Amino acid sequence: MTKSIQSSLALAARLLFTAFFLPAGIGKLAGFSGTVGYIASVGLPLPVVGAVLALVVEIVGSLALLAGFGTRIAALVLGVFTLAASFFFHAYWAVPADQAFVTQLLFWKNIAVVGGLLALAANGAGAFSLDARKV
Repeated sequence: MTKSIQSSLALAARLLFTAFFLPAGIGKLAGFSGTVGYIASVGLPLPVVGAVLALVVEIVGSLALLAGFGTRIAALVLGVFTLAASFFFHAYWAVPADQAFVTQLLFWKNIAVVGGLLALAANGAGAFSLDARKV
């Protein structure tokens, strides 16, 4: 595979991850009290802190991926965040059987997203990024 194709695919990956995380972060900001309530509903402590942390990770991480700035770190942070969120908010093993199917799909979708983020962390942002401009 040529370097140009690799860089184009890395750019596409970064844009697609941004399309996934940025609207979620903005939604948490716009519906902050609902986000806090949702976090509290699963029994996590300090739901306001958790909501702030979640929206910062999603918004700042998305913008970092979009620009290709600190891509490896941003991808790792988003990956850890997504993995943790999957266990707390998509615990299909703890919901009634009639809700388990969709919750399980969401859980495994998030696990796949983590896999993609790890690949981006391993391979970097590509040539079409601010990371590539660093000396």
